[in-house]
Amino acid sequence: MSDVAKVIPLHDGDFHARQRPAHRQWAGQPASSLRPVTSLTQRVAEMTPRQPRGLADLIRATITDGVRGTANFARRRLTGEYQVDEFGLDEHLLESVLLPVLRPLSELWFRVQVTGIENIPESGGALIVSNHAGVVPIDALMLQLAVHDRHPKQRVLRLLAADLVFELPILAGLARKAGHTLACPADAERLLRAHELAGVFPEGFKGVGKPYRERYKLQRFGRGGFASTAIKTGVPIIPCSIVGSEEIYPKLADITPLARLLGLPYFPVTPTFPHLGALGAVPLPSKWYIEFGTPIPADGFAPRAAEDPMTVFEVTDQVRDTIQQTLYKLLTQRPNPFTGPNS
Repeated sequence: MSDVAKVIPLHDGDFHARQRPAHRQWAGQPASSLRPVTSLTQRVAEMTPRQPRGLADLIRATITDGVRGTANFARRRLTGEYQVDEFGLDEHLLESVLLPVLRPLSELWFRVQVTGIENIPESGGALIVSNHAGVVPIDALMLQLAVHDRHPKQRVLRLLAADLVFELPILAGLARKAGHTLACPADAERLLRAHELAGVFPEGFKGVGKPYRERYKLQRFGRGGFASTAIKTGVPIIPCSIVGSEEIYPKLADITPLARLLGLPYFPVTPTFPHLGALGAVPLPSKWYIEFGTPIPADGFAPRAAEDPMTVFEVTDQVRDTIQQTLYKLLTQRPNPFTGPNS
């Protein structure tokens, strides 16, 4: 994901705000028929005490949800009971297909632990700023899932993605349907002024593609485009620190000529890729922590502060330092990258 200051805007015009209740009601569907989205572990915890609560139950819950979700998805697609906004967000597809696919990876493979979710406001615009790593940007998907499933209002996180994402076949369409858009000032401002929750990774490809020896050392946060956008719109900045993504594909080297040939920012060499082929694409099961820090207000600045390099630098540096210090703290709590805290 790239900084919001670097990409040419994709859209023009005003963005119309949409109010999101805790559980969005679709046309033709009574509110009483809606139920909160629950995680696999929550579903298992609700089972009767006489039932076993192990991996088999989690798998069974996944299959049950999948069958029910498929039937409901097909019915609503056929009857047209879904909406798509001007950015391409299809919440029905997101909540019925895309997020359910990610839940087993989050809860069974990475065992993601989330703290500080109360720092994300229940309504109104806010900008989540996070570190970025892992060779493949799986951390962005885990972040969106964590916000949706753990937040009491199940807010949809609108990620600001690099232009490369929208140049790839299939992935571009899925990114749009998941609510993401180009990381450019125009789109970011329109989303935030429309009271949406947006997310950005200022390190961009410098962070996600850095070598394993530099793990958890933040790269430069660009020119502070996210800080300028937050100041202009007056929304709070929420620092987010993710530990665990660095270990899924430890990057040992980079085949630069091949990367240039394929038009990619890098072509990684990991302990399992490319010599194990498709098997090397399976991420290692590291233990993940996602922590949302105390919001940093951006509504107390003068109107011209967004164009002042010193002000923008100070806000950017504060956010970056907060994320870096939190990463160090989380790492001390997780001495083993794959099992988490010492038992």
